[in-house]
Order: sequence, then C-alpha cells, then structure tokens
Amino acid sequence: MSALREASAVVLLRTGERGVEIYLAKRSPELRFFGGYWACPGGGLEPVDGSGDEAWFACARRELEEEIALRVEHLGYLGERTTPPFAPVRYKTRFFEAELPLGAEPRIASGELVEGRFFAPAEALASWSRGELWIVPPVLSLLEALLAPSREEFRARWQREEREIDSDLRLPPIRFTPGLFVAALRTATLPPATTTNTILVGHDPLYVVDPATAEESEQQRLFRELDARIATGARIAGVLVTHHHPDHVGAVAETAARYDVPVIAHPLTLERLPRPPQRTRAIEDGAVIELGTAPDGSPRWHLTAYHTPGHDRGHLVFLESRYRALIGGDLASTVSTIVIDPPEGHLATYLASLRRMQELGIGFFYPSHGPSAPHGKRLLASYLAHRAMRETALLDALKDGVKSPAELLPVVYADTDPRLHGLAARSLRAGLEKLVEDGRVCALDAERFELLPAAQGREAEPKP
Repeated sequence: MSALREASAVVLLRTGERGVEIYLAKRSPELRFFGGYWACPGGGLEPVDGSGDEAWFACARRELEEEIALRVEHLGYLGERTTPPFAPVRYKTRFFEAELPLGAEPRIASGELVEGRFFAPAEALASWSRGELWIVPPVLSLLEALLAPSREEFRARWQREEREIDSDLRLPPIRFTPGLFVAALRTATLPPATTTNTILVGHDPLYVVDPATAEESEQQRLFRELDARIATGARIAGVLVTHHHPDHVGAVAETAARYDVPVIAHPLTLERLPRPPQRTRAIEDGAVIELGTAPDGSPRWHLTAYHTPGHDRGHLVFLESRYRALIGGDLASTVSTIVIDPPEGHLATYLASLRRMQELGIGFFYPSHGPSAPHGKRLLASYLAHRAMRETALLDALKDGVKSPAELLPVVYADTDPRLHGLAARSLRAGLEKLVEDGRVCALDAERFELLPAAQGREAEPKP
C-alpha cells in the first residue's frame, strides 16, 4: 500500500440565477495524478503551511491564491476523503467550503491548471454522463450532494457518505466513466498490488465483473453495495469472469449463489473455476451482453466480449459500447507489469492480444489492479514498448555467449526490485520461449540458451 500524502481542496460556491454553482478547474494533462480531469482547486500540504489542523486551512488558502488568484478568508470544513489503496499515488484530502467573495472572479494562475469555470451541479453531471468531461470521483459525489434543496442538506449528504464509508457501510464511490463502478477489494494478489477490482456495470441489468475477494469481510462490503443498488431498482443479471486466476474468482460462487444468477465466462475459464457454480453460460469472442439504456439515455447499450489469451488461455475483456471503456482484466495494469508465466502464459499470444485491443479505439481502460487509465490505447502502447525493451535487453545479454536464465535475470531485470525476481524469472522464461519460436535464439537444453547468428544486430520486436 502506498504512503498517504496530505492535501486540501476548496469547494468554491456562488449563488446566481441558476441557483448554486461550483467552480471546477481542469488539471493539466501532464500531471501524474488525475491529469486532464476537472477538480476542485487544491493541492498538497507544504512546510510553509505549518502544522496541526490549521495547516490544512492554510494550505487551502495558499492553493486558492496560487492556482486561481483568489483570496478567501472564511473556510468551512466539509469533510475528508482518502484515495483507496488500489492507487500508486494516494491522498488524504480535506475539503473546505468557501463562498466566492462579492466582485471577485477566479483566474487561472498556475501551470497545473489549464481551464476553469462555474458549473451548475446538474450541468456538470449531465456533461459527464455524455462523456464530455472527466471528473475526479470525489467531486462527482460533491456534485450529486449539491443537488440537495439547501446548503444544509448538501453538507449533511456529503458528511453522511463519509461516515458510511468510514464505517464500511458502503464502498468508496470510484467512478471514472458513467455506468461503471470500481470496487477495489483486498485479495491475495501479486505485489505491488494488494487489491483486485470488481467492476459493477449497468443498473437494469447490472453485471458483476470479477467478484474477486476470498475474504469474508471484503465480500460483505461488496454484498452491502449490491444490496443497496437492488434497493434503488438495480437488477443483477450475472457474474462475468475475465479469467480463472485465484485473485479474480474468490467470490464468484458466493455472488452467483446469493443473487441466483449465472456465471458467464469463456469455456476454458468455466472448467477451471475452483468451486463450480450451479448456473453457467459459456461465451466466446464477439459475444454481446445487453445493458439496456446508457446513463445518458442512449439506446442499445452493451458489452462485447473479446478473447485475449496470453496471460491466461481463457482470458476475456469486455468493451462497453457507449463510452468505449474496456474492462481489461489482467491484459494490463496501472500499478505494475503483467506476469506471463509459461506454460499457461504465452508471450507472442499476449502481444497479439495487446495489438488487437489497441485497434479497437478504446477510451478508458479498467484494469483489475490499479486505477483506470483514461488513455487506454496509450497504456497498451506502453506495454508493447516495455516488452520490446525487455526483448532488446535479453538479446543484448545473449551476445556474450551461452547463458542460463539465472545468469540473464539480474542483467535483463536490473531495474526490478530483487524481491520480485521470482516473478520476473517467469516472464524471462516466456521471453526466451518467444525468441526460440521466432528462430532468433537456440535452446541448447532447458537451462542454456544461445543467440543465433541471424539475430545479431536485429532490432527487438514487437514495435508498438
């Protein structure tokens, strides 16, 4: 779990002809944390802010001046939100409410922001539902709370959500695109990840993708969320499974039994589930799963399943039709690379799956481990480039003569934490197998590999 950083954010409000409006600013696309998203002005605490509770207030005032050239004296404390532990960068953020001073007008003054304006809450939410804006998840909740009939009710709703999250009565509302909800639940997965994302898609019908956690307490958190959705009219229609690995299927049987729904997956996955469910439905590449009406009212909303073997033989991903969000399973991650572990894993097949998904024109990529990536095609390109880099390093290391995997590992994975070398060794083996299949390396035996003369000086493949 990554260390928490501390930050303050300001909910800057004004009241006009359209009622209450909130000021949001678009973060620079170059920023690592929520680059390109609309958010409240704010930033991390610095030594100049002092210490204790007053430091949070001082930070909020300083950030307003630095980012939007606005001086505000009175700040009302609204509450606190913490980035869930699935993210590589995490913040504990305190939110403060401020009224726009009479005659004042915010002005973008920081390179971290590229645009800013006041929105009516319903206007911002409608733009988000049409896919026109990216809005950071806590601000989506703020906007929904601001639909309340009064400021007092707005504060009550926002603070009630905080209490429910803190007491585990509900999951943090992690939403990056309309109609998809990320439940990052603790699993016995591979480091550095500590959680696996269960994705809830749709409302009526609603599908649960990869109910992964095997821990009863985490399962209960998921079930409370699903029960709450049923209470508001949701209809759970099935459990979708990307692949059979243990950190993806820990609650598959329990979820299917509790809600009396089928488990839907590739045949190779269904036959390898640890606890066979009572009802199953096998699907292949190209299967369409109807979702009804999209959040913006668009008809014929659906998922399309794509068979993407390489990491796992039965691996499926699901492309959502309205916003082009790809529920990617272990095709890629935003916290680490993906282990290709022979004989189940096959590197050339995995690279072909990456290239195929790159061609689909995807938007957000929803991995099983880590936050969603808004530029899905760019993420997959980075994975192809990373594999090409590893292949180049492997070929270079073999130029000195016959080598064993044990000799190659510290050279090819010199940038990898030695504690992860056990996992890296499996991917190294997959890389060697690919080069043998390509006719560029000869396997003298199971532990000795030699670069073939024809491969000398050739560039690594694949190209992104």
